[in-house]
Amino acid sequence: MLQFFKSTLPSRLLALLLLILALRLPLHALGIPLTPAELHALLVGERVHAGALPYRDLYDSTAPLVAWFLGGLDAVAARPLWLYRILALTALVAQALRFNFVLNHSGVHPERGYVAALTYLLLASITTDLDTLSPLLLGQTSIVFALSALLPTLREGYDNRRLFRAGFLIGLGALSFLPLALFLVVALFAVIIFAANSFRSFLLLVCGFLFPYAAVATLYLYADALPSFSEFHLKPMLQGLAAAQDGLPRALQLQLLVVPGIVLVLALARTFTTSLGLVFQAKFMQLMLVWLVQVVGLLLLTRGTAPGSLVLLLPPLAYFSLFLWQKSARSWVPGLLMLMLLAVVEVVRYRGVLQLDHMLPLPLEENYAVRPNPVYAELEQQRLLVLGPDRRPYLHNQLATPYLDWQLAQVDFGHLNQYAAVFRLARNIGPQPPTYIIDQARLMPELQYKVPAVFGRYQRTATPGLYELK
Repeated sequence: MLQFFKSTLPSRLLALLLLILALRLPLHALGIPLTPAELHALLVGERVHAGALPYRDLYDSTAPLVAWFLGGLDAVAARPLWLYRILALTALVAQALRFNFVLNHSGVHPERGYVAALTYLLLASITTDLDTLSPLLLGQTSIVFALSALLPTLREGYDNRRLFRAGFLIGLGALSFLPLALFLVVALFAVIIFAANSFRSFLLLVCGFLFPYAAVATLYLYADALPSFSEFHLKPMLQGLAAAQDGLPRALQLQLLVVPGIVLVLALARTFTTSLGLVFQAKFMQLMLVWLVQVVGLLLLTRGTAPGSLVLLLPPLAYFSLFLWQKSARSWVPGLLMLMLLAVVEVVRYRGVLQLDHMLPLPLEENYAVRPNPVYAELEQQRLLVLGPDRRPYLHNQLATPYLDWQLAQVDFGHLNQYAAVFRLARNIGPQPPTYIIDQARLMPELQYKVPAVFGRYQRTATPGLYELK
């Protein structure tokens, strides 16, 4: 199997795509439950499609590029979960093939083929977390394409257009997931070790990076929402508060990282015992080591629980794995290791279907899926406001107000003794009040007293914590 993919023939690419589809599609056919991250994305897209400007009309920290992209998908179909999962797989395949093309085209390893892409997609299939169209997955796609923009510069001298484009792509990645801006460090290292004029080259990268942010900042300035952009996006992401929401628990993430971690350790051990013939190959390996260190820093910054965190590790892992799969004195060992990796991925991915969860001390991702709140099961296709962090009532209902992220909504609901907060509540909810309010935080008595024009129109129902518009 391994020797088959050590070829650049188009038939190998077709076989790779068929293998990955055969590995992933049966689970989709059986049905993958909705994850909290997907519900969050669906609500953001629905609200943006309805005309809301993120951060001004939607209290949520989702990056602007992703929010507008989700709004565009909702315009294609209402809550298009199937489209999310198709695009998630498409993004992974695009990353793997582009990264594989860069490695082959640049000659960073003596052996060429589709082995790097095979490793990339196999390890990406070990968890359903990467079936989710997450901001991190979208941003990582821009980062991988930024590497392809840098490499011709590295080998042929700096090129203004390519350096600017690399910075621009990193900027797009940061506009999808702000911590990805740290990849400027990787770009800076590449400039230092390869470019003829390091300072000038890095200025071009920074200008390219800042250009998309300047465009977004100008938009929010004219929309009179620049302070909201800083308050609801930049600050939460920089503090790592938003990055950790909606992902799998840290304990499960660490358990799912065991297999990629073992492959990485074995690959690094083989890498450091292999002599590289060309100076460019040695320098590229140094670049990938810096990339790997950068990934560790990002995982620490996001606390390792951001949806799709595994995708950060895939590019350096795919590169270093080339040394693990290369020819050796015992030619059968690399092929056996690849077959073992394929078997382990299948067992871990299908442990629930095969009822092996009692043999593997590894919780199922399905245990953390979104399920309807039984208390409010009678609510269907209603316009809601949930005063609390539980988003499950929105599963079969619409978000009627800007207050999606309860933590960010505390800027209003947490300061009811301030006139400005009360005024914003009346302005945001009064014109189109929700049909029902679910009061998990027990704020309705105070709200009815302080904002009677809006909340005084609601009466308590027989269901605990549920208020209906009169």
